[in-house]
Amino acid sequence: MDDEAQLQPGESVPFDDSEPRPLPLHTPGCFGCGTANSAGLGIQPYRVGDQIYADIAFDERHIGAPGLAHGGAIAAACDEILGFTLWIIGAPAVTRALSVDYLAPVALHQTHRMTATVEEERGRAIHVSVRGARGDDTAFSARGVYVRVPYEHFTAFGEIPTPVDELQRRLDRESGR
Repeated sequence: MDDEAQLQPGESVPFDDSEPRPLPLHTPGCFGCGTANSAGLGIQPYRVGDQIYADIAFDERHIGAPGLAHGGAIAAACDEILGFTLWIIGAPAVTRALSVDYLAPVALHQTHRMTATVEEERGRAIHVSVRGARGDDTAFSARGVYVRVPYEHFTAFGEIPTPVDELQRRLDRESGR
């Protein structure tokens, strides 16, 4: 991904769901999207309408069987992109359940497009899904249940780089709600 397209915590993007736009990363050290985590996945998520997508190519840091991505790395990538659906629903949420279907081997250094959507909201529960594909061939998919939480859920375990009130304003604006 182009470094100029990556947003850092605290940066903002105006809401426009007609064009792909990069979403702000969780934190610099985040395993899924952080730019300061050398062992991480390096995911840069984008939003178009009611979909979140990212391209990922696993490498030797994520190896399982020779030449293939580890199932845990694939699951982590699914969890990460599904976690960005908070920009669609306009609220912070955490993973409650995640189920991954491994449909084909995922070779290292091959780019897969992950596309996530919100399937249903029921009370605090948000049901989401993601498809990981290389071209027209689906290699993995996942379904998850995420649960809305207050911002204080995150501040109870460490400092977050953006003040809570600013996060709420950005989620409200950028989710279109």
